[in-house]
Amino acid sequence: MGRAFEFRKARKMKRWAAMSKAFTRIGKDIVMAVKEGGPDPAGNSRLRAVIQNAKAVNMPKDNIERAIKKASDKNQGDYKEVIFEGYAPHGIAVLVETATDNNTRTVANVRSYFNKCDGSLGTSGSVVFMFDHTCNFRINSEGLDPEEIELEFIDFGAEEVFADDDGILIYAPFESFGAIQAELEAREIEILSSGFERIPQVTKPLTPEQATDVEKLLEKLDDDDDVQNVYHTMEESTE
Repeated sequence: MGRAFEFRKARKMKRWAAMSKAFTRIGKDIVMAVKEGGPDPAGNSRLRAVIQNAKAVNMPKDNIERAIKKASDKNQGDYKEVIFEGYAPHGIAVLVETATDNNTRTVANVRSYFNKCDGSLGTSGSVVFMFDHTCNFRINSEGLDPEEIELEFIDFGAEEVFADDDGILIYAPFESFGAIQAELEAREIEILSSGFERIPQVTKPLTPEQATDVEKLLEKLDDDDDVQNVYHTMEESTE
């Protein structure tokens, strides 16, 4: 199995750990999707994907519908996606994806986290090249063979396909998202969830003490309501 599998295994129990945080993040995703393509999921592929993800974390249907209605309100502010790049202690590259309605606040907060944890906030482009931007789909595995799915979806950009306890995962480059989503829907294959991830090209092992230094920064970033995802080049245990 490849890097996507190992990356997913290491992060599996860490993502969406707090349910309230997951709902907040998905709520912002709904706003951005509706602002971009309208409130009708049938004609908005990005919104369809967000709704699938909301269901995957057991977000109540009423909450989803309420978020779509709120996002359709002209008075609802929009969120801007902003990426921050920098270094944690011990030379660990960190990439932070945010969704913010107040960039000044978000910049100040993110900068303070790096400073307080002996890290440094970098300029645009300083670490993003160290990560592969990928898309992923989790599909219902019933009646499907991962090897056949891999062969059939290579032409649509799939690079890695593997099964776990929750379904079949398809990984592909970021730009292949639309083609794979359209083909899965055309074949009426149930998409359980989908999204984007940044997989580090190279990771760096640290001692437990050094890893604790890095974790302090990662936890502060994860706790910020404007932060959607945090990626880093520290080697994580898969145990």
